Amino acid sequence: MHEMGIVLHLAKTLDETAAEEKLTKIASVTLQVGEVSGIMTDLFTDAWNYFKVRHPILAESELRLETLPAVTWCDGCKKEYPTVQYGRTCPYCGSGETWLLRGNECVIKEIEAEGEEETE
Repeated sequence: MHEMGIVLHLAKTLDETAAEEKLTKIASVTLQVGEVSGIMTDLFTDAWNYFKVRHPILAESELRLETLPAVTWCDGCKKEYPTVQYGRTCPYCGSGETWLLRGNECVIKEIEAEGEEETE
């Protein structure tokens, strides 16, 4: 299950961000997950819930997932189209000279957190 590996990498990134920004608690993390990223969101959520209770800064955090649509570019007719609906063959010109433009990424969109009080 590669979802656990992604969660571990995400937690490491959040740890580094928390240290840099002097965060004490992360309330929520919003991830944008590409439609064809291969990430199974239900397994990802299960992995997050399993891991967060073992990780103090994330213990009470909420995971929010947003789906990014997959879009493919056709070199033949220079148009974009929805990847999941049509696959690798362009619905406009029938060309197979296509490539995925977006929709396979996993990106941290937003972190809601609390930080240390600054004293002067």
